[in-house]
Amino acid sequence: MKNIKNSVLAFAILIPVIGIAPSFDAASNDSSEDPSSIAERLVLTQTNSLLPLSSPASPERVISKLGVIITAYSSTPDQTDDTPFITASGKRVRDGIVATNLLPLGTKIKIPEIYGSKIFVVEDRMHPRMHDRIDIWFSSYSEAKKFGIKRTYIEILES
Repeated sequence: MKNIKNSVLAFAILIPVIGIAPSFDAASNDSSEDPSSIAERLVLTQTNSLLPLSSPASPERVISKLGVIITAYSSTPDQTDDTPFITASGKRVRDGIVATNLLPLGTKIKIPEIYGSKIFVVEDRMHPRMHDRIDIWFSSYSEAKKFGIKRTYIEILES
């Protein structure tokens, strides 16, 4: 009976860490212990762990849609200020960054007609005269030039 309890404890520790589920063979169980009590203790151990039993990530909820003009930019001094690799929010440029004056910094958006379910984050600003568009960051000038200009809609996601 003591070996079964130690095995249950070992499995309860391994399950949240590496995601394996134990299988209890009726032949290996002590006949004096009810298998359902082992399962109950296992669940109790899991619920007391610091790791979640389910994924906390949930689908982002769309709160509104907005028709916009989409353009592109890259980190070249002629398209930015004197710090071409730092965004207006103070972060380094990376894939998934957009610049706009329409939305607050940190706003998450999707551009479904062009990028499907990819999520972009507003981390940069544009020249003040550009108040009706979104600029997607690209790692090279040629990629940005190839993207061109498109009219579509964005989905603004709940923060």
